[in-house]
Amino acid sequence: MSRFVLPSEDVLRAREQLVLDHFHDEVRQDWDATLSTFPHPHYELIAQMTVHDGDTEVREYYHDTRVAFPDQDHEIIALRHSVDAVIVEFWLLGTHNGPLGDIPPTGSKHRTRMTAYFIFDEQESLVTERIYFDQLTILKQLIGGVDKRSPGGLLKLGRILKGVLGEAGTAPDPRLLETTPPGFVR
Repeated sequence: MSRFVLPSEDVLRAREQLVLDHFHDEVRQDWDATLSTFPHPHYELIAQMTVHDGDTEVREYYHDTRVAFPDQDHEIIALRHSVDAVIVEFWLLGTHNGPLGDIPPTGSKHRTRMTAYFIFDEQESLVTERIYFDQLTILKQLIGGVDKRSPGGLLKLGRILKGVLGEAGTAPDPRLLETTPPGFVR
């Protein structure tokens, strides 16, 4: 497959529909439908350097993020096509009403701009959803709603800081570190 030639319009339309269905089913929290968009579910969260691979790990990821943000939603900004991917820019939205890993709930809302690469193989199967975002943007919004003048708010900030520090010690997934530079011809 040449990196300079896009697939046919029919292929691009089919990919786009699959990605839109995937987004729609995630918001509805219909995990069976969402997972059916992959032959083998695989998420890569670049900001956290984590991989969720396979049905069980991806379902755990869905569960954990919806416990933290039960009202999670999105607003698509733009959708683009490449030779092997659909690239979606979107706002991720949600209210932090449950624990996010070691970070206790703040009750704050966030609206964070993200980019997701939905990567397809030669058989036009979705093989990876690779998501890029800035964790600090989310954290700033979650902390922003905490009352920093009250004793309870200060206690919550301490628990949040402890949770953030606990999350910071996680080693990156080696699958995200082992990359091979492409052989560009000059």
